[in-house]
Amino acid sequence: MIIESILIVVFAVGLDLTIGDPKNKFHPTAWIGKLIGKVVPYGKSKSPLYEKISGIVFVLLISGLVTSILFALDYGISLISIDFFGIIVSVIIGSILFKTTIAIRGMEQHALKIIHALENNDLQSARDNLSMIVKRNTKNLKKNHIISGTLESISENTVDGITGPLFYFGLFGIFGAFVYRVINTFDSMIGYRTKMFENLGWFAANCDTIINFIPSRLTALLMILGSIIIRINWKNSYHIMVRDNSKLESTNAGYPMSVLAGALNTTFEKIDHYKIGNGQTELDIFHVKASIKLMKITSLLFCGLVTIPIIITLSYLGWWLHA
Repeated sequence: MIIESILIVVFAVGLDLTIGDPKNKFHPTAWIGKLIGKVVPYGKSKSPLYEKISGIVFVLLISGLVTSILFALDYGISLISIDFFGIIVSVIIGSILFKTTIAIRGMEQHALKIIHALENNDLQSARDNLSMIVKRNTKNLKKNHIISGTLESISENTVDGITGPLFYFGLFGIFGAFVYRVINTFDSMIGYRTKMFENLGWFAANCDTIINFIPSRLTALLMILGSIIIRINWKNSYHIMVRDNSKLESTNAGYPMSVLAGALNTTFEKIDHYKIGNGQTELDIFHVKASIKLMKITSLLFCGLVTIPIIITLSYLGWWLHA
């Protein structure tokens, strides 16, 4: 039902903004990560072909398993009589499940831990907390590069942890959001161009690139709109997006990251990899707080201008997942 799907989106985002993530032992994404960690060793081989095939099988297998569990749960809910009570149960369970695929408050809490450590001049704690949300080596980073890494992670996570799941929920319901989360988790764990994972993670990395193509660009545009709303430099955000989005190895990440760098009039730098933006290189706590604010407003804009319109459109077209 159209109203049911919209209520799930609204309540899930509301839950995430107010409550945040459950502990790992209760978090489906953490379970998916543990399952990936258990199967990956079986894919290692001296044969590149074997590793590539294994990577494909693992992604399809775990996506299928997660989807099967969701279908079984959906079937169980459908056995409840189709009345007001049944709709309430469906919305409650759907909201809780969908909430676990997004991480607005979770990203905010990680960023605030880094800010708190920096405010107390505890660089080691800041590095340790940063290492939980970025792939780079944080061991010897100075304050400025710690803040830059935090800002870059917030912008990239706006897609990976928020608007990506919202986009695929709009298209395919809870199944789309969870398959997106499976692929994204695979990519974050093994989607590296290193000797260890270049073959095993090849399929996951390419799937992640494909599924984030549209969400990353829509997110960047809505970040520019969000910049207007919270009164930061939206004109520069557009200019830097056009100029610098291709400077990163991942152009998907380049879009939201370059928008944020431009909106804050700053320059982001990953040592020996890239430098984007044309503003000040000296970063401070204000930039992190502004980026969190932009992440939140962008999330709300995406719900209202992308996810809900997709649900309404597909429902009227008779798309079965929203029928």
